[in-house]
Amino acid sequence: GTTLANTLRISFLKLLFGFPAPILLVLFLNELTSMKFMKFVQSVSYIPHFISWVVLGGIFLSIDRSSGFQSAMQGLFGKEVHFFSNNALYVVFLVASDIYKGMGWGTIIYMAAISAVSPNLYEAATIDGCGRFRMMWSVTLPCIGPIITIQFLLAMGNIMNAGFDAVFNTYNQQIYDVADILDTYIYRTGFADSGDFEMATAIGLF
Repeated sequence: GTTLANTLRISFLKLLFGFPAPILLVLFLNELTSMKFMKFVQSVSYIPHFISWVVLGGIFLSIDRSSGFQSAMQGLFGKEVHFFSNNALYVVFLVASDIYKGMGWGTIIYMAAISAVSPNLYEAATIDGCGRFRMMWSVTLPCIGPIITIQFLLAMGNIMNAGFDAVFNTYNQQIYDVADILDTYIYRTGFADSGDFEMATAIGLF
């Protein structure tokens, strides 16, 4: 029960905050006038997608334990802040890291959709006196609306996947209450603890 609740909680939070992130980024990129700067931002935002969670998890854990980071937290909040031993902060970390890792890569399909929008629509909007924000709201978003809908339906179909790689490489017993999801429970059931492959398979099918 707890693992299912944790899975759904993390997945819905990722959907709530992570799904709009690439849309906002692609709208920002579409408004840039410098092609070189746009390509640079795209390239930088794509990089995290290709970094393994084994590497990223180690980096985040090292930062969390570093004296420099904790000194900065002391200066900001008056106390040390550890993301990997605090239930609420760990969930924040999972959502934020998912956005960081997937936001740039998620813009690809939206950028392709925007490139198919007819320039005549923007010209007509300009003649009607629309500013950049109004064109974004009245032209760009409606034109990529079908793609957004499809992506949302696909994301909803993947709601039982809360991100095994991110959790497995960063969680510990102190945060099991919020970090133990179905995937990690399946792993422990099938391999780490009892070796109950039948149960692990049944949970996996579910």
